[in-house]
Amino acid sequence: MTADRFVLPRVAVAILSLTILCPAGLRAQSAAAGAPHVPTIDELVELGTVGAATLSPDGRWVAYEESGTDWERDTFVTQLFVADTSTGTVTQLTRGKESAGDIEWSPDSRWITFLRNVDGKGQINAIRPDGGEAIVLSRQDESVANHEWTPDGTTIVFAAPEGEDAAAKARKESLGDFTVVRKDYRYAQLWTLTVAEALQAPAKAKQRTRGTERHVGAFDVAPDGRRVAFHASRTPDLVDSGSSDVFLLDLGTDVVSPLVSQPGPDTNPRWSPDGSRIAFQSAMGEPRFFHANGRVAVVPAAGGAPVSVTDRLDEDAQLAGWTPTGLYVTALQKTASHLFRIDPAAGTVARVSMPDALAMQGASFSADGSRVAYVAGSVTTLPEVYTAVVAGFVAKAWTTRSTRLAHWTLGTREVISWKSQDGEVIEGVLIKPRDYDSSKKYPLLCVIHGGPTGIDRPQAIDARYYPTDLWAARGALVLKVNYRGSAGYGQRFRQLNVRNLGVGDAWDVLSGIDALVAKGMVDPGRLGCMGWSQGGYISAFLTTSSTRFKAISVGAGISNWSTYYYNTDITPFTIQYLDADPARDPEIYRKTSPMSYVMNAKTPTLIQHGELDRRVPIANGYELRQGLQDRGVPVEMIVYKGFGHGITKPKSMRATMQHNLQWFNHYIFGDAAPDFTTAPPKAATSTSPE
Repeated sequence: MTADRFVLPRVAVAILSLTILCPAGLRAQSAAAGAPHVPTIDELVELGTVGAATLSPDGRWVAYEESGTDWERDTFVTQLFVADTSTGTVTQLTRGKESAGDIEWSPDSRWITFLRNVDGKGQINAIRPDGGEAIVLSRQDESVANHEWTPDGTTIVFAAPEGEDAAAKARKESLGDFTVVRKDYRYAQLWTLTVAEALQAPAKAKQRTRGTERHVGAFDVAPDGRRVAFHASRTPDLVDSGSSDVFLLDLGTDVVSPLVSQPGPDTNPRWSPDGSRIAFQSAMGEPRFFHANGRVAVVPAAGGAPVSVTDRLDEDAQLAGWTPTGLYVTALQKTASHLFRIDPAAGTVARVSMPDALAMQGASFSADGSRVAYVAGSVTTLPEVYTAVVAGFVAKAWTTRSTRLAHWTLGTREVISWKSQDGEVIEGVLIKPRDYDSSKKYPLLCVIHGGPTGIDRPQAIDARYYPTDLWAARGALVLKVNYRGSAGYGQRFRQLNVRNLGVGDAWDVLSGIDALVAKGMVDPGRLGCMGWSQGGYISAFLTTSSTRFKAISVGAGISNWSTYYYNTDITPFTIQYLDADPARDPEIYRKTSPMSYVMNAKTPTLIQHGELDRRVPIANGYELRQGLQDRGVPVEMIVYKGFGHGITKPKSMRATMQHNLQWFNHYIFGDAAPDFTTAPPKAATSTSPE
C-alpha cells in the first residue's frame, strides 16, 4: 500500500521500500571469488545496494550510504562512504554498530553532517570528507528527523519532536501507559543549531515552531538564510497525509505564515536560486491523489496562486532540485526513470538523462547545477553510484559492486508486452533460465509487485521475498507483471483499477500467462503466483477466483477490503480506489474482496504476514487462512514476529525466502512437502563492517 506519493525525502530512507544495503568493503569478499554458482539465499540477503548519493556543493565529492548484514545481531548496519571525484579515491567514513544516514553537506563542502544514534536517539553528527573522527553536534531529547545547513554555514536547521512534557509524564505515572487513538501525537517542530558552538560540544538547539496545529515534514532554507519553507500536515497520522500545506518560517521572528493551502497534499518545497519563488510537489487540489499524477508547482515566495509546471509530463513528477541551470524533476517512463529539466515560464519539459533504459534513483546537484549524483542499475548491473555532467549527461560510476555478478548464474531478463482481456496493453519483466531452450515448455511463476503504484523493472537480480533466480536456475520462467494501476504508464493507466481492484488485475496476470502459453513457452499445468502487499492481495484474489495455479503465496495481502478499511492506518487509500466506505457501498467491497470467492478456492496457499502489520492488518491473513481451511484447501500461515508491513531483519528475510522456495519447489517441481517448523541446516556468518 502506498503511503504518501507526494513527499520525496532529501535522502533515501528505509520506510516501505525497505531497501537493504551492503558495505563497499564486501565487494572483493567471498561472492567475488570462487567458481560460478547459483546464489544462495544467504548471499541474496547479504547482497545490498547503495543509496542517498549526495554531491558536495563544489562538485568534488559524492557521499553515499552502503550497509552490511550483521547476522549475529540480526540487523543491517548502514555506513557512509565518500568518493573524491578529483582523485578517484573512495573512503569509508563511519564504522561501528550504529547506522548512519541523512547526508547533508556544509555550503563550503568542508563538512558532511549525518544522523546517527547516540544513547538511543538520532543526533546530528559531523565529519570531514577526507576522514577522521565524527563529532556529535546535537543533544535532542527525541530523534532528529532531517536537517539542512543555512547558506552561510553558521546554522543547521532540523526537524524533531519535542520531548515528553510534564503533563504526559504525570498521566503515565498516575494511569500507566496508553494511547488515545488519533488524539495522542508527538508533533515534529523546527529547531536551529549554531554550528560553531556545536563543534565544541553537543549543543541544545533553539526551538522555532510550536503547538499542535502542524506536524513538520520536509523543508528548505532560503538562499538568503532568513526564511525556511516547510510542509506540515495536521497530525503525524497517515490518514492526515493529504492535509499537508506549505508554510514559511521567519528565522528572525519565529513567525509562521501560510504560503500554499489547498485540498490534497502540498509537500517538499524548494527555493529558486534567486529566492523569489518556491517549487513544491502537489496534488493541485485533486481529491483522489493516491492514483492521480503528482505534479510540481511553483508559487511566488511573496504569496499568490500556485501554478503547475509539469502538466505536460504524464506521470508522477518528483522534485529533484532547483539550480542555476534549471528546475529538475525525476519521473518514471515505463520501466525506466529519468531526469527532466522544467522551464517554469513556458511549462516545457526536456529529458536530460540517458541512455533510454536508465533506471535512475534520486538526484543531487552541485551548487552551480553543472553536475549531478544519482544511483542507477540495469538489466546486467547492480545499483551503483554515479556522477554525471548534466550537459550531455556524461556519467561515471564510483562503485563496482556488479563485478560479483560474474560469478553468479542468473536468469536473463527482458521486457515483454501482451493484451489483457479488455484489450489494454500490459508490460512485464520475463526472467528466463540462462540456458533457455525455445523448444521446451517451462513452469511459470508469476511475481506481483505492491503499490499498486509500484513498478517492476528488468533489474539484474531479485533479493527480497522471492528468490526468482533460484527458480530460473531450477528451470522455470518468472513473469513480473506491471498490471493496471502500476506507475510509469501515465495517469489513465494508473486509474484503470479504480473500482476494479482485483478483477482487472487478475485479467492482466492471466492474460500474460495465456500469451506465453500461446507461444509454446509455458507448461499450463505448472503455474504459481506470489506477491507482497498489493501483490499479496492480487495473489489472494487469484487463489479464490481461479483454479489455474498449482500453488500461491500471499504476502501481507488484503483478503477482505472491509476488514482492511476498518483496521488499516491508511483508510483514505481504500476510499480513493473504491469511491466509498463499506457501509455506503457494500457491493463494491464484496466484488473486489478475495473472501467473496472463497467457496471456489482449491489452490494450495501459503500466507506470510508480519505480526504487527498496521498497513494490512494481520486479521486479513487469519481470515483467509480460516476461509481456505473451511473449504479443505491446503493452507499454511506463517507469522513473522515483531514485524510490521515489511520484513526488515536478515534472519527473517532468510526465512521468508526459504519458505517461499520450499513451497513452490514442492508444488511446482515435486520436492518433498515443506515442514516450516524446522530450521535450515546451515547457519550464516556475519558480513558486517566494523
